[in-house]
Amino acid sequence: MPAYLLLLVAVLSRLLPHAGWLNFTAVGGALLYFGARRPWREMLVPLAALIAHDYALTVYSYHYAFCGSGYVTTWGVVRDGHGAGQILLHARTNFCCVAAGALLGPTSFFVVSNYAVWVGSVTYPHTLSGLATCFAAAIPFYRNACSRPPSSPAPPLAFQCWCGG
Repeated sequence: MPAYLLLLVAVLSRLLPHAGWLNFTAVGGALLYFGARRPWREMLVPLAALIAHDYALTVYSYHYAFCGSGYVTTWGVVRDGHGAGQILLHARTNFCCVAAGALLGPTSFFVVSNYAVWVGSVTYPHTLSGLATCFAAAIPFYRNACSRPPSSPAPPLAFQCWCGG
């Protein structure tokens, strides 16, 4: 049950105005926690919640037409976040595993999403230099994702370990 509540809070954190948080939402940490505490067969729950939420934000908040193919990369990283939680944190929770999960989440999202931007747009030339420029332009967002402690799964995992869960 705590995994579902944390997932709900994380999805709702995307609705709050968060310009001052510099691209922070609690989704990455919640996905790792969900993966650590829930079985593989429940992986569709966070994915469905985020797909529905992406649809609602795109159509009702941003007033754009929804094009699911534009979100495939993000949804793939959602699956990977849950998978990282299953692989790294399901059997045991320790500092090294939590730290690895907290760094792998933003890093995988950074690499996969920026590669997809480079491949799928004309903003950057399709050369090695263009790829490097694309990654360099995204470094401030990566730094923000890695530097926000609440975006990691550490607080809920530590609390659950402390409580004997």
